[in-house]
Amino acid sequence: MSETVTTASPPAPPPRERGLTRRTWTLVVSFLVVAALGLLGGFARVPYVALGPGPTYDVLGKVKDTDVVAVDGQNTFPTNGTLRMTTVSLTDDVSLFGALGLWLSGRYALAPREEFFKPGESEEEVQKNNELAFSESQTSAEVAALHYLGYPGKVIANQVTKGSPADNVIPLGARIISVNGKQVQSSADVSSALENTKPGDTVEVAFESDGTSKSTQLTLGTREDGRPAGFIGISPVDRADVPFKIKISLSDVGGPSAGLIFALAIVDKLTPGELNGGKAIAGTGEIAGDGTVKAIGGIAFKMVAAKEAGASAFLVPSANCQDAKQQAPDDLKLIKVENLKDAVSSLEALNAGRDTPSC
Repeated sequence: MSETVTTASPPAPPPRERGLTRRTWTLVVSFLVVAALGLLGGFARVPYVALGPGPTYDVLGKVKDTDVVAVDGQNTFPTNGTLRMTTVSLTDDVSLFGALGLWLSGRYALAPREEFFKPGESEEEVQKNNELAFSESQTSAEVAALHYLGYPGKVIANQVTKGSPADNVIPLGARIISVNGKQVQSSADVSSALENTKPGDTVEVAFESDGTSKSTQLTLGTREDGRPAGFIGISPVDRADVPFKIKISLSDVGGPSAGLIFALAIVDKLTPGELNGGKAIAGTGEIAGDGTVKAIGGIAFKMVAAKEAGASAFLVPSANCQDAKQQAPDDLKLIKVENLKDAVSSLEALNAGRDTPSC
């Protein structure tokens, strides 16, 4: 008799714990890398600044219900149209992705941060220097405008060098009347009066302080710049000598490049008629007390800002003409200016329909 023997199946081995597959690890690592790059690109600061079109201001109008250019104590004449000063915006805190986005927009350019911030210089120091330059541009604009209109000027001691021949002799803010026998009518006259002198020479300086006229003999010192002429130790600057006051009220703006436009606004308000013919005019340019218009930076961005603000013509310092011509927006008329007199005559010509100097 046969016997069937059955055997039970051997027990199944316990399930093994399986780790992440190579594909999964690749996905995880890739995700972490992308996330890290995203954080780096979004928050990491790059050593560049972004430059672009900044706000414009009509200097014939008001800002926050206050005249941008006001004349107190003198009759003024009505103005019309707009006369816009232009600015460049500077963005300092730029991330990697932010810089890329600004550059791709086509409205901004990137520049090394060191071109605008000196090593060790804080943002507060840069802002202070820009505000000082803006304040000096207002003073130069006033002097240039009033000189153009025939008003008298004066020269004052803006700084007195410590330890110099003038120290403790000529007070800060004193009006300089004559130097070495030469009448002083502009700050340049002080230097020219000392051209043929040398250290150790004695010269007479006449000045006025607190309403009192004085004269003193000074033994000239040695200049630090190596020039052979003798050294007095004052920094002379030109100032207007008029019985009325001009006040320019504009905050949160820095740099010297609004000088030309401020000077034109002063001329417009102190003379009959409309200097711009009621048109929308914009421009830029640093101005010296003698009316000379100097080159500025960021001309391309300023022209874009002017065009977007509705300007039909733009005043360009002659030294900026080459760049301006290559980058000007369509239908924006460029007017080349060498000095304040050029700017005034060009606006009068534009108003009369005559040709104007062009870049």
